[in-house]
Amino acid sequence: MDLTVVVVLVIALALFFDFTNGFHDTANAMATPIATGALKPKVAVALAAVLNLVGAFLSTEVAKTISGGLIKEGDGGVQIMPEMIFAGLIGAIVWNLLTWLFGLPSSSSHALFGGLIGAAVVGAGFGVVDYGVLVSKVILPALVAPLVAGLVAFVATRLAYAITRMPSDSTQSGVRGRFRYGQIFSSSLVALAHGTNDAQKTMGVITLTLIASGLQPAGSGPEFWVIITCALAIALGTYMGGWRIIRTLGAGLTEVKPAQGFAAETSTAATILASSHLGFALSTTQVASGSVIGSGLGRKGASVRWRTAGRIGLGWLMTLPASAIVGALAAFVAGIGPAGLLIDLIAGVAIIVTIFVVSRRNNVDAKNALSEVDAATIAVRTPKATRRKRKAEK
Repeated sequence: MDLTVVVVLVIALALFFDFTNGFHDTANAMATPIATGALKPKVAVALAAVLNLVGAFLSTEVAKTISGGLIKEGDGGVQIMPEMIFAGLIGAIVWNLLTWLFGLPSSSSHALFGGLIGAAVVGAGFGVVDYGVLVSKVILPALVAPLVAGLVAFVATRLAYAITRMPSDSTQSGVRGRFRYGQIFSSSLVALAHGTNDAQKTMGVITLTLIASGLQPAGSGPEFWVIITCALAIALGTYMGGWRIIRTLGAGLTEVKPAQGFAAETSTAATILASSHLGFALSTTQVASGSVIGSGLGRKGASVRWRTAGRIGLGWLMTLPASAIVGALAAFVAGIGPAGLLIDLIAGVAIIVTIFVVSRRNNVDAKNALSEVDAATIAVRTPKATRRKRKAEK
């Protein structure tokens, strides 16, 4: 198959992955403000989409980690072919959509890394992976970042309730209810941070493809057109809304109050922005989940649903190896030649279509994503004047 055709296919598949990354990770920024009533669901995802778009232009450090760090390339390194990158993307997309179907906030980032590593090993051997970069900028951040974010969220939640000096189970229409307005800012900051980290991963993949095919010099960063297209793809995906995962983070882990949500979002944003600056390709999903759990532990009277947390943790552990296995299988088939690439493409499309058809049997959208916490958000959304009106009507 002509190299140009393969490169175009890889870029198209990478942008589709970016799209799935957007709707898979919308919950990171907007699950808690939707759960507390700080933002209406459709307004929240629209705001997240715009800020993801803006955030994608703020940094390219993470993109460079992927394009010139995780997979060796260029002089003195091992080149991998675009066909292997194509196979790796299939592994990432399949795992992303499977976890979305089950409402699991797994890591789109680790799905991408796993798919690429599995495909690269099949195509070029174990020496193609820079294990130093893998450990220092992927695995260690995956272990440390959720713990740090959770600890910061725990302390911030305790401080928020201590400063306002109100019982943690009191009405949210008072001082703490005003944290809803702060949530608009903090959740926006998370969406901006998400754009600076996750959109860059697809930029890195496309840049790696261009370098591997000789269309871009080794060691160079993403071209401007790559930045623009990746920013638009993740923004569009974000606007679609990952309602299944919004349900899990907004209602499945703990009941979220405004002050608690503000603390969780601020902790998430701070962790992601610091990691983006250092070039750590961490999982924004893991950070957001850790923050929500930490905030739940920080509010007296709140309870964390550890069974749900355990399911999420199991998904985290499975993401790298599972996506690597799918990527490796796809790479093995791609090794046949043009026919193998065609088989991969057909199989990938069939799996994607099947997942979407199955998802329609139990549709989750803006209207029912957080139905489980509607009763909790009524108190938040109802100001004193409205309550007086209800009393008068009685």
